[in-house]
Amino acid sequence: MQANDKLSTVRQLMLEFAEITGLSPTASSPKRYLWTDAFGVCNFLELYRQTGEGRYLDLAVALVEQVHAILGRHRDDDARTGWISGLDEETGKQHPTRGGLRIGKKLPERDPSEPYDEQQEWDRDGQYYHYLTKWMHALSRLSRVTGEKIYNQWALELAQTAHARFTYVSPLDGRKRMYWKMSIDLGRPQVTAMGQHDPLDGLITYHELRVTAGGQDKSASPDLQDEIRDMAGICRGLAWETDDSLGIGGLLFDACRTAQMIEHDFTHLASLPEKLLKAALTGLQTFVRTNTLNLPAAYRLAFRELGLTIGMHGVGRINALLEEKTDLGRKHPLLVEYIEMLLQYSPIIGLIEDFWLDPGQRSAASWRDHREINMVMLATSLLPDGFLSL
Repeated sequence: MQANDKLSTVRQLMLEFAEITGLSPTASSPKRYLWTDAFGVCNFLELYRQTGEGRYLDLAVALVEQVHAILGRHRDDDARTGWISGLDEETGKQHPTRGGLRIGKKLPERDPSEPYDEQQEWDRDGQYYHYLTKWMHALSRLSRVTGEKIYNQWALELAQTAHARFTYVSPLDGRKRMYWKMSIDLGRPQVTAMGQHDPLDGLITYHELRVTAGGQDKSASPDLQDEIRDMAGICRGLAWETDDSLGIGGLLFDACRTAQMIEHDFTHLASLPEKLLKAALTGLQTFVRTNTLNLPAAYRLAFRELGLTIGMHGVGRINALLEEKTDLGRKHPLLVEYIEMLLQYSPIIGLIEDFWLDPGQRSAASWRDHREINMVMLATSLLPDGFLSL
């Protein structure tokens, strides 16, 4: 697919996304979902970079404002009202992420008196840590593109809040761990298990926010030093390997971010990109052997596969970084070795993108049932720099 064709397709996807979710034109009840919207912000920023058209930057800013106004507040069907942080109206507008952000699921959160139903929990609202880190990343990207520090400030405040509420000390071994899902007000865990890559996402995202903050007044911003130490401790000894396509893509995205930060304040974790690439390679080799990409669309989930292609684009970005900064490769020969092995799997990008670009495949229920997230992640895969860049 030619570059101009990709740009045209992403324009269509993102403008349709803006319309069907009530972003533009603004609907009376917009449909916001935190994970999807984080990718959406990055996609609008990339459209702005490639076209120079201010409307795409305006859409990115408007999307952030709408997410905070909707997912930073209690649901319309909730007896509680106002900001989920509990702040008054004016203070809440100034600090919209202080209470975290809701997922945006269809069903209300599970009441403490209700029994846990694993299947139904997937459709219930609350807060996911790995969604919050994606939003932190989107705010960081918007801060860099606009030069407005307030967006990264909101990301730092979100990081501080999320860390305080999602982490806890295990009574079994005295180590800190994390909950996977919390209630809307962050008052109680809804799912006590720990997401495999949640502490890793947190560790890398906290560093990213510090890099973006740069020379900001440290007295006015959380410095996240304590949070970074916590996350490093939680990560210690954990295994990252997974054969889930979205999980592999996440590892590659994290490796891409760490590689870009090695020359900043990430030097003490300079070996992390190599470890992540090794884990991703192991998982990718297993995933390819499953032959799931030969199945018809009805048995596939586009957004999970596109998570992998986005990560594979990150491999290309690391390779370009190694070619540009040859001293980086000399200092980290394993990084070069794993990148060379992963690049052999690059054809999987076209295989997946071309499949889901086919209108016939997008008529399947598996696409239609997750239309917004599929559209946005297909757009990200076609123009990945807005998401992958720091």
